[in-house]
Amino acid sequence: MFAQLLTSFIATGAFGILFNAPKQTLIKCGLIGTGGWIIYYYLDHNNHNAVLATVAASIFVGVVSHVLAKVFKTPVIIYSVAGIIPLVPGGLAYDAMRNFVENDYNAALNLAAKAFMLSGSIAFGLVFSEVINQVVRKLSDKRTYLKKS
Repeated sequence: MFAQLLTSFIATGAFGILFNAPKQTLIKCGLIGTGGWIIYYYLDHNNHNAVLATVAASIFVGVVSHVLAKVFKTPVIIYSVAGIIPLVPGGLAYDAMRNFVENDYNAALNLAAKAFMLSGSIAFGLVFSEVINQVVRKLSDKRTYLKKS
């Protein structure tokens, strides 16, 4: 478990470097990616549902990215793009393509469908975290407006 956490932290930080994230955000990006991976790993191994685990982990990454972006006055995308990297089903997509090349179409379609569902789960989780952010912002604006009245 420790090796996976360390690897997810290093991978997230390395992708932050590749995406030209500011140096002061690399540790935070690594921690977001590690937190997302912890949630994914725990839910996937206890519930055996990778799609649900990916949705929950990507919602976590999105919400924490919004919070850190507000606190440190940086763009959200710096944290969310780097933090989502451990959840990307690159290995599944590779295996699907390899099976297509080897003419094992049943296995290839199965793996491709799973990779597609996991990719959609990532997108859904990030969009849902944006919805959460908008709702919280509207509620806080409304509360501020009511206090001024």
